[in-house]
Amino acid sequence: MMGGNDQQAYDRGTSLFSPDGRIYQVEYAREAVSRGAPSVGIRTAEGVVFVAMSRASSTLMEAESIEKLHKLDDHLGTASAGHVADARQLIDLARRQSQGNRLRYGEPVGVETLTKFVTDHIQENTQRGGTRPYGAALLIGGIDNGEPRLFAADPSGTPNEWKATVIGGGRQEIQGHLEEEWTDDLSLAAGIELGLAALAAHEDEFEPDDVAVATITEEDGYRTVPGDEVAESFEAAGIGDDEDADADDDE
Repeated sequence: MMGGNDQQAYDRGTSLFSPDGRIYQVEYAREAVSRGAPSVGIRTAEGVVFVAMSRASSTLMEAESIEKLHKLDDHLGTASAGHVADARQLIDLARRQSQGNRLRYGEPVGVETLTKFVTDHIQENTQRGGTRPYGAALLIGGIDNGEPRLFAADPSGTPNEWKATVIGGGRQEIQGHLEEEWTDDLSLAAGIELGLAALAAHEDEFEPDDVAVATITEEDGYRTVPGDEVAESFEAAGIGDDEDADADDDE
């Protein structure tokens, strides 16, 4: 039986495997991500959609200061979940790499190429002493040769390509809704509605102002969706209709 001191040695080491093949610090970093507000990424026939919960934790906080969605390049964007400071470091790294690629080669960086550059950097922090894993996950989406692509990067440094996925809290309910409703022929508008409905599968009550939405298409590039359009998609997705119906019945 393993003694308490031996267990702590594996627990505290950022680059040590436990006897059962686990790296505890990576698992703790994943737990930090799961405690964050959810961000959804959806690949549609027309482009990539990001929908993120960005509700302020206090009425005194400026909602505009909560940044969950970020532009990386004209054809690239990302959504984050987990520790904000860790996510910002990775986002700045991705932006520098994207800009450097344009300067060196005169062409935009590929979505998969950029994702693997970021995940290689993340992975290094799981095997070096004196560092800790990043307590953040990213969704990286964009247009590659006219085709929309979506990747997820977790604290272990694993890059996976997805049709639709979520990072952050409520993964089981949100991912389940995406798996049931996603189709190959989704339009961009339908993708936004699906993202909102997926968040509603986990979060019972939220308003259009509580979410941030961005799209990436070949024609328009990265675009932040304004609040009035989000409100229209919110209504089209039928979120809150049940409550309105109940109110009518009470009357």
